[in-house]
Amino acid sequence: MTSGESFYGGIPVFRGFTSLMDPALYAPLPDDWSIGVADIVDSTKAIAAQRYKAVNMAGAAVIAAVTNALEGREFPFVFGGDGASFAVAPDDLDRARDALAATATWVWEELDLKMRVALVPVGAIRAQGLDVRVARFGPSANLSYAMFSGGGLAWADAAMKRGEFAVTEAPAGTQPDLSGLSCRFEVMPAARGLILSLLVMPARGADPAAFRKVIEDIIHLVERSPDGGRPVPPQGPPLKWPPQGLDYEARTRRGGPLLARRASVLAYTLFVYLIMRFDLNVGGFVPNIYKRQVVENSDFRKYDDGLRMILDCTPQLERALSERLAIAARDGIVRYGLHPQDAAMMTCFTPSALRSDHVHFIDGARGGYASAATALKTMMV
Repeated sequence: MTSGESFYGGIPVFRGFTSLMDPALYAPLPDDWSIGVADIVDSTKAIAAQRYKAVNMAGAAVIAAVTNALEGREFPFVFGGDGASFAVAPDDLDRARDALAATATWVWEELDLKMRVALVPVGAIRAQGLDVRVARFGPSANLSYAMFSGGGLAWADAAMKRGEFAVTEAPAGTQPDLSGLSCRFEVMPAARGLILSLLVMPARGADPAAFRKVIEDIIHLVERSPDGGRPVPPQGPPLKWPPQGLDYEARTRRGGPLLARRASVLAYTLFVYLIMRFDLNVGGFVPNIYKRQVVENSDFRKYDDGLRMILDCTPQLERALSERLAIAARDGIVRYGLHPQDAAMMTCFTPSALRSDHVHFIDGARGGYASAATALKTMMV
């Protein structure tokens, strides 16, 4: 077991999301760790051009590339829609740097998007009087997702955008190992009225206790809605063939011309579609179990110095959330962004379909977190 696995694996998993803001759940990262951050430059332009799936694929690629570089070892990460953040121990730093550099090159060459990437020492964050603390939330018995507090992740992201701690892109043609990354499911239409992307951050100088109360109020409002606002249908997301994400998945494959990779993905996804469509048990794979795990493992709510949620909610719940946040913003406690749309989408990282810990990142299908972040920024001017 590496030092990273020893530390992160030793943090107890909490189950109830309503406990999210309990500081006792969060453990400080060791001083010699580093924070990786990545985001798409001008993601608002990409969103305006309706390149939602490309933006999400780029963000998820960071997590897939680092996970594969670390040979599947557990490490804390969070998906942010148009980017991602994570933490690594010193033993894994060089591999993480190479994976970030290669991913930035791949995003430019295959997705025609510019990605910023950086690695920030935890010591540099603590020198600013901030901290990076991590908890593990288990949405199901299958796996856990990292939650971050302390203000350090937000500072690292801002430092990256200022050009500090930058990781240089890998040479042209370098491709990360993106095995397991896919986007085969169709978008998931709202079942209760609308899909709401929600992003809530503390206002500058906000009282921590007051901010915690606002976040807990928001969570309690959401928990009263059916299935806690989960945007993934109980039977799993729609699946069609050929999948909408065919071209993106082909671009994650290594070697050979793109046309040949497309043909390979086309054949493989037909095989998968038939198994799922007719509930065929193949080699230990049970479609109904996998679909249930997809629902349970969906990452539609998280905390990384701020609350992020993709909710399937009624107009009444949207109004209640908006009113509570507007009051908190007026009182100087929060900055927030909301973005309503008609559907959600899923990007998947499944290193093995025979294991239960496959991860499924949720975002709004018409702008999502990136549009909520744009709305939040308007509160800062």
